[in-house]
Amino acid sequence: MFGLERKSEIINILERAGKVDVNSLAERFGACKETIRRDLRELEKEGVIKRTHGGAVLNVSTSKTAQVEFPVSVREIQRYEEKLVICKRAAAMIADGDTIFVDNSSTTIYLLRYIPKDIHVCIITNSLKLLLEAVQVHNPNLQFICLGGVFKESNMSFSGTIPQRIAKDYYPSKAFLSCASITEQQMLTDSSAAEVDTKRMMIERSQSVIILADYTKFLRMGQIFLADFSSIDSIITDNKTDLSALDYLKKYKTELIVIK
Repeated sequence: MFGLERKSEIINILERAGKVDVNSLAERFGACKETIRRDLRELEKEGVIKRTHGGAVLNVSTSKTAQVEFPVSVREIQRYEEKLVICKRAAAMIADGDTIFVDNSSTTIYLLRYIPKDIHVCIITNSLKLLLEAVQVHNPNLQFICLGGVFKESNMSFSGTIPQRIAKDYYPSKAFLSCASITEQQMLTDSSAAEVDTKRMMIERSQSVIILADYTKFLRMGQIFLADFSSIDSIITDNKTDLSALDYLKKYKTELIVIK
């Protein structure tokens, strides 16, 4: 197991159990104790955990009501496998010649990996992290337009009035975004006031809006209204999502795509 996947699973365990110990993690992952200690040191440095004698605990509450905005370097490894399968399905919705909005969420970062190399796509984004991912993917048929603006290091993204003004000039075929939560109050919420207006502009200008949301997005409440369901065409989620809790979606034309 790679370090990224291992740290992702450590966070998942902490969210479920609240604490971990080095010995059990070493046994679980088939890794030496020093490797686990290094993972815990890195997670502590990123502000996710607090190390304890022989283990670690979460640094903050992760209850349904508490919304903590971790840096994108942390969020991108949370529920890593779920994000990959969601992005793979989302990429299948992209067609040759599409112009698309992609937001600065930690989920959409992985979308580029699955866009076929034989189609031409123009991607408009406020995410520096996505642009760095583009360098790694190296797909010459992808064209990028960076919305610019005020740089926020923790999110590796641009915000403010500049990206909103630039985004307003485009009418993409699709927008791929994520959010903090999808609620029973028939709305999507977010946790970053700095970027929510840019996301709203992406939703307003796009012909089709696709939300990428792992199972935890249905369990929490964000702080800031993003959009109501009437603005959303599709929601893609993983098979850990409790579908029995999503009956309220039947009132809307929003397509729910569950990855089996």
